[in-house]
Amino acid sequence: MTIYTTPILNINLKKITKNYLTLKNLCPNATPSAVIKDDAYGLGAIKISQTLYNAGCKDFFVAHAKEGAIVAPYLKDANIYVLQGIGKDSLPYFIEHNLIPVICSPEMFAYFKQTPLYQKISPIIQVETGLNRLGFTINELEKLSQNELNSFSYVLSHLSCADAPAHFMNEYQLKNFIQIKNKFFPNTKATLSASDGIFINSNYHFDMVRLGAAIYGINTTPYRTNTMQNVIEIKAPILQIKTIKKDEYVGYGATYKALKETKTAIVSIGYGDGISRSLSNRGKVVIYDSNNTPHFCPIIGRVSMDNIICDISCINNLQCGDFAYIINNDYTLDDIAHASDTIAYEVISNIGKNTRFIKNYIE
Repeated sequence: MTIYTTPILNINLKKITKNYLTLKNLCPNATPSAVIKDDAYGLGAIKISQTLYNAGCKDFFVAHAKEGAIVAPYLKDANIYVLQGIGKDSLPYFIEHNLIPVICSPEMFAYFKQTPLYQKISPIIQVETGLNRLGFTINELEKLSQNELNSFSYVLSHLSCADAPAHFMNEYQLKNFIQIKNKFFPNTKATLSASDGIFINSNYHFDMVRLGAAIYGINTTPYRTNTMQNVIEIKAPILQIKTIKKDEYVGYGATYKALKETKTAIVSIGYGDGISRSLSNRGKVVIYDSNNTPHFCPIIGRVSMDNIICDISCINNLQCGDFAYIINNDYTLDDIAHASDTIAYEVISNIGKNTRFIKNYIE
């Protein structure tokens, strides 16, 4: 008998490539860039950026310059844009790795003009259209000279409600973005949409689209069937199988009381691996029987740091060392996010960066 003790994270690079190409084909007149911030949503920015680069992607977005510095050696002739912009702390990364900042405020632009990069590279400017997060306001744009306005390679903004295509904010922001571009940046390329925005219609595509969560299989458009392929599989071994009697309690805090005799599996994964405690007494795992039929087994009791306990009364012939699947094609990132009362972006980020997993790339 072979016993495993460590949870396993499998990342399918073929499916990531297919998702990227599917999205690219939806925007034939726009340059497809890839968002690989937060270590490619926790899945490994170096490996994934190389995969997308080999698929033809030559434009990448990161959040911080340090992230750009990590992938730059592997993306020799690519454009790497830094969404959080440039500051004294990050300037060395820009100089050494030819990174391109997204300038989001007059103060940041004033700093950028003092650096040796000014007049050597053309940054992106971010403008405010309704999200009220980062970006120049119209009043701030009016204070820039024509030469300064012409110094940017792209004008960028970000939609706040693109996951709901009928929301009034989409048209409101599109109108504002077009007005700003026409007034201040008539000859500058533009980028407005991330993954969810491209599905609204082609009016939102402009010159570049920023493909992020959808590449990683997340359904960024919950109003429609997800056309992206699930790219990750997480499975964890069963360490012990036991039967608890009626009226016995399970887990910390005794939050679950057995209503009948219950067969349980103690699975080697917990919140220390990024599994949310909110799944306590409400989440589930997938376990397959000898016929490869999936069974959705409820998590009972609290999720602890290293273990979850599942009701496996519906399955026969399980053994220690068999695997419970936390995320796979039958129970996706979006499914576990819904059960956790959060979004798939947070789930994948928390799970993907965890160092306790055995991480495998499927090429």
